[in-house]
Amino acid sequence: MNVLRFSDLCASGKARGQRVFIRADLNVPQDDHGAITEDTRIRASVPCIQMALDAGAAVMVTSHLGRPTEGEFKPADSLSPVAKRLGELLGREVPLVSNWVDGVQVAPGQLVMLENCRVNKGEKKNAPELAHKLAALCDIFVHDAFGTAHRAEGTTYGIAQFAPIACAGPLLAAEIDAISQALANPKRPLAAIVAGSKVSTKLTILKSLASNVDQLIVGGGIANTFMLAAGLKIGKSLAEPDLLAEAKAVIEIMKARGAEVPIPTDVVCAKTFAADAVATVKKATEVADDDLILDIGPETAAKLAAQLKAAGTIVWNGPVGVFEFAAFENGTKVIAHAIAESSAFSIAGGGDTLAAIAKYGIEKQVGYISTGGGAFLEVLEGKTLPAFEILTRRAAA
Repeated sequence: MNVLRFSDLCASGKARGQRVFIRADLNVPQDDHGAITEDTRIRASVPCIQMALDAGAAVMVTSHLGRPTEGEFKPADSLSPVAKRLGELLGREVPLVSNWVDGVQVAPGQLVMLENCRVNKGEKKNAPELAHKLAALCDIFVHDAFGTAHRAEGTTYGIAQFAPIACAGPLLAAEIDAISQALANPKRPLAAIVAGSKVSTKLTILKSLASNVDQLIVGGGIANTFMLAAGLKIGKSLAEPDLLAEAKAVIEIMKARGAEVPIPTDVVCAKTFAADAVATVKKATEVADDDLILDIGPETAAKLAAQLKAAGTIVWNGPVGVFEFAAFENGTKVIAHAIAESSAFSIAGGGDTLAAIAKYGIEKQVGYISTGGGAFLEVLEGKTLPAFEILTRRAAA
């Protein structure tokens, strides 16, 4: 994927004295009092902002926060706590500017934060009038918010259409490189783990991956549906019987390529869905009518771990069991450690996946941890993200 990179512009001196507009993803969780409870996204935005400042640019940064109503600013929508935290991380004051669409005063070496961009009328639908106004604010537009790359909005797409220069920031560029390494030019065997409660939400991903990967490991409620498709009983476990034909089709696509969807040979069951439920390991052929399958069994986990350790590339989206409950976390734990110990290049994304990575402390052993949930899933579906499309087009112009 050929895009212009902000790092190259800075290295060549082309950003010096220029007005740089950075679209970051600063949509952080807050408590009832507005205090930031987790600042990973703010910390992740610092390298791009610091790069622009070091290059001698006049720097503007903005983001969405929450779900504000366009044209109706409320105090709860304000980026004020984000500006304060960013200032602490950078060791400088970060002024917050409101009503900025018609013009921003910022000099080279200065940094200002532009108030919540989703308050601006026309942002969500990428109104042309707004897009032109945004583009007029800057000499260089920098997209550094992968979490919004699947949305064609004013500050993610429209401004990129009309700004004099449009490029990818270091965070977005790293995502592009990791995705290309994992999906466009993977080292084989390529193993993908796709887990979640429903096949219906991941069906297009499963079909897309089935034509490319060597091993398609399914987990959670998705695995239960595939077990049904393989003729196994799953008791009262979460599944989608109306999608058995689709599950079988994915199995056949893989089989025709000499690849496979490994079906669990043992599972961990309980009679109720609860943290204190009694966990029982059973052969996949011995699940009772009143059983709930809440994890893969140790035999299955060991087999999958061996496959992952032998892989060349691993894509991971979703835990394979109810890892939040100690009695049903073993499958996810074993797979997490197998990924950590594998020499394969690994890319992981999705909220529950990131929670599992944090729980088992393997952050440094995963090749790349994607910052975007919805955007990561759309990439796995084989879709071209709007941000990638427009930046590629601008680079070729």
